[in-house]
Amino acid sequence: MPTPFTTLLSDSRALATLAVPLALTQLAQVALTTTDTVMMGLMGAEALAGGGLALVIFNQLRTMGVGMVTAVGNQVSAASARADEDGELTAEAAEEVRGVVRAGLALATLSGLFGALVILALGRLVGYLGQDADVVDRAWPVILALAPGLVPCLWFQAIRQFTVGMRRPQALLQITIASVAVNAALNWGLVHGTWLLPELGLPGIGVATSIVYALTCLALYASARRDPRLGPLIDIRIWKSDPATLRRLGGLGLPIAATYGSEAGFFSVVALIIGTFGSAALAAHTAVNQLIYIVFQIAVGLSHAASLNVSRELALDRIVAARRIKNTALACAAAVMAVVGLVYLTVPGLVLRPFLDASAQDGNSATDIATNLLLVAAVLQFFDCAQNIGVGLLRGLDDTRSGFRITLVGYWLVGLPAAWLLGTVADLETVGVWLGLLTGLAVTALLLLRRYGQALSGRAVGEVVPA
Repeated sequence: MPTPFTTLLSDSRALATLAVPLALTQLAQVALTTTDTVMMGLMGAEALAGGGLALVIFNQLRTMGVGMVTAVGNQVSAASARADEDGELTAEAAEEVRGVVRAGLALATLSGLFGALVILALGRLVGYLGQDADVVDRAWPVILALAPGLVPCLWFQAIRQFTVGMRRPQALLQITIASVAVNAALNWGLVHGTWLLPELGLPGIGVATSIVYALTCLALYASARRDPRLGPLIDIRIWKSDPATLRRLGGLGLPIAATYGSEAGFFSVVALIIGTFGSAALAAHTAVNQLIYIVFQIAVGLSHAASLNVSRELALDRIVAARRIKNTALACAAAVMAVVGLVYLTVPGLVLRPFLDASAQDGNSATDIATNLLLVAAVLQFFDCAQNIGVGLLRGLDDTRSGFRITLVGYWLVGLPAAWLLGTVADLETVGVWLGLLTGLAVTALLLLRRYGQALSGRAVGEVVPA
């Protein structure tokens, strides 16, 4: 008879099988965007400002586009749970997976084309939002180069969701890591005109990024075609997509995209509030926020893995197992965040050194503020991780609307007012804003996990819990 501890270990190993490759893939993608930023920085402050503005616009639409196709993984996971006695998919389940893949790629195409048009429109409109004219002029050619890359980027994401839904994410990690090296080489070659490549200057970084998205999409597709389990199931004939499946994926994906966009907007507003406290405060916030963002990729891996496992267990009517997934994911997250938090508290100077130069102007002040922020961050990241896992768990229930509504409450109705009150009214400035941020994330996490528990209880007794 297994004990609770051995059950937790077994569940943790099963979760880690998916979570670790996904978290490492997320970290590799962070390295990809970091490479672009570093290359822009080497070209000077003006290039970094213009290129950075282009990346902000592109990344906002890319993030929301990824949200549109995220549910593909859950639908594939649920369909692939139905297998025959030999562990092979039934003919009906295999056709269902193919239908989801076709519809997922069709949705990626539509979202990518629409998103590219929005990127171009924003590139023109941003000049009317108070941005420096020279910065906007530098950003425009980079935007022109980045926009076409959104379609292959979302194709890659749709195929990625298919591979992880089928529980075969290994090639995904290898391809993403390789893309970092290819991106760095293309960045250098297209900026400076080396290796027989044309010299494009700053726009070369956008061209390189779009090329890398296309290459990684082709590489992941080729890998899936060669895989004996994935090959027969990947169907790229998007013109044969079932309209009902496409509508279902779009209905699930739209709230996810809105959630991702809302979260990005929330953190942007927080940065604007902190910017009113001076350059040192904003530098400290930027440094610690980047640390949190890096660690957050572990939460993303756990969230996706838990979400896919919930979809699979519910397809097999295993309510108890679905409930255990929540506890396992939160336990794994708490263990990792406790270790990271201990590092923040014991060696803050070492943690901040790559981001802040104490010898620069305002350097000591920024470092002091950032050190205090690490105290808040050590607690905040628990709730940040928990709320992300909560969103993933609800996605496993095909309940994406509840996740969106709850994050609106937690971020905008609780977190933002708390950040403003503690930062400005209570005069705690940057630390106060982060305490408000912590409050919003904590409320969001608790509401999401509560909603998941209610939904599972409703399924156990055959009821539908109102969203």
